[in-house]
Amino acid sequence: MVDEIDRKIINILKLNSRLPYAEIGKKIFLSPSSVRERVKKLEDSGVIKAYTLSLNQSMLGNSLEVFIMLKIFSGKFKTALSEINSYPEVKEAFRITGQHNIHMRVALKDQLHLQQFIDKLINFGEPTTHLILSKVGKE
Repeated sequence: MVDEIDRKIINILKLNSRLPYAEIGKKIFLSPSSVRERVKKLEDSGVIKAYTLSLNQSMLGNSLEVFIMLKIFSGKFKTALSEINSYPEVKEAFRITGQHNIHMRVALKDQLHLQQFIDKLINFGEPTTHLILSKVGKE
């Protein structure tokens, strides 16, 4: 079971997962060894699944980020899923309910790259594109 101290540790790690146990301990008044034990318990139990990178896409040459919702044509679902997972532009993809089947966050170089990416997707269904202007709120 995750208690209030574990939740504090999780919130700190969400902001900076590279923070030393001693620094985390100072923030929540625990010893570094107690923090380490709690983090290990959270990892072993599967609460913490992985540590990941948050990348600045514009510094990687991708000045355009979009959400694309895809309504997949009948009979194309399995093929679309395997193809979408192979596209390096796709940063996240979710199977969703509603009129659309797939919701993706995609990073692209420019509008031409977006056009070319949409041309790939129309083989599988009807894409709806939303340009991301900025991030609002928490991760």
